[in-house]
Amino acid sequence: MDSEKIAQAFGAEGIEKRITCPQAFAIAGKYQIHKSDIAEYCNTNGIKIHGCQLGCFK
Repeated sequence: MDSEKIAQAFGAEGIEKRITCPQAFAIAGKYQIHKSDIAEYCNTNGIKIHGCQLGCFK
């Protein structure tokens, strides 16, 4: 996982403490970051995932 790349992508997109699943998927595609790396980064840095298309996170 490239934490610095993800931090820069989140900063550019205005993500601080919360992110939706659609935002995470869009960032993964736009910045060519694996979705699992984004999930790991969020877990490590206390960023809450909400708005899950499957209803997993509320």
